[in-house]
Amino acid sequence: QVQLVESGGGLVQAGGSLRLSCVASGRTFSTYAMGWFRQAPGKEREFVAAIIWSGGSTYYADSGKGRFTISRDIAKNTVYLQMDSLIPEDTSVYYCAERLAYRGRYYIETGYDYWGQGTQVTVSS
Repeated sequence: QVQLVESGGGLVQAGGSLRLSCVASGRTFSTYAMGWFRQAPGKEREFVAAIIWSGGSTYYADSGKGRFTISRDIAKNTVYLQMDSLIPEDTSVYYCAERLAYRGRYYIETGYDYWGQGTQVTVSS
């Protein structure tokens, strides 16, 4: 069983930066991709970014392009989300997720097999 644990969330002023981390433990040798999603109060969970575990290709939602960077450290089984130029609209609970196989369309949350518990990011104006 895979466990995903996020960290790095917190309170930051608009224009600031945060780096989220997600450590995967358990059966991680079959990871195909990792993704970040977020959910704001009263809204549906939405895609933020994804990375192919072996090749490193990345995918971003329009909301984060140019401001967010997803990366991974294979040796540490860790995926990161560097968030710069944060705005109040980025306030959400951020979740990491693991996908075990190629299923296309990385922005579809049902294509992911495991999820973390989430970490709160709050951006003040």
